[in-house]
Amino acid sequence: MAKNEITKYSGELIHLIYKQGGDLSIPGDEILSLECVVAGTTYMKNLHEIEVKLEKEQCLDLVREPDNKYDTFAIAIYNSNKEKLGYIPRDKNEMLARLMVAGKWFYAKVHDKLWEGNWLKIDLEIYLKE
Repeated sequence: MAKNEITKYSGELIHLIYKQGGDLSIPGDEILSLECVVAGTTYMKNLHEIEVKLEKEQCLDLVREPDNKYDTFAIAIYNSNKEKLGYIPRDKNEMLARLMVAGKWFYAKVHDKLWEGNWLKIDLEIYLKE
C-alpha cells in the first residue's frame, strides 16, 4: 500500500479488534479535532476507582458503538484497562462517528478532571491520528 493511499476500515471491524484486545494505535501526526466533556460519567460503575488513575495528558481510546440503542452515532471512551468512562456527547459525535466508519482513527487525551458533587467532569481533547 502506498503511503498516501486511503484504506477504508469498517467501524464494526475496528470495534471487534478493540474488544479482542487489539492495539488500535498507529504512528503519524496528530490533529486536534474537538474539545468536549465526557457524557454519562454518572452512569459508569467504579468511577471513583477509575478517576484516581486518570492523569492529565493520559490517552484514552474511542470506540464506536453502532448498535447503541440510544444513539446510532455513539462513541464510547475507554482507558487503557478497557474501563468505560462515558461517551462523546451526542451533540458532537456524528461527524467523528462518520469519519471513524470511513476508516479515520481518533483518540482522546485528558485535559482536566474535576468532581462537581457526584458528577466527574472530564475535559477531553480529541485528536485525529493521520
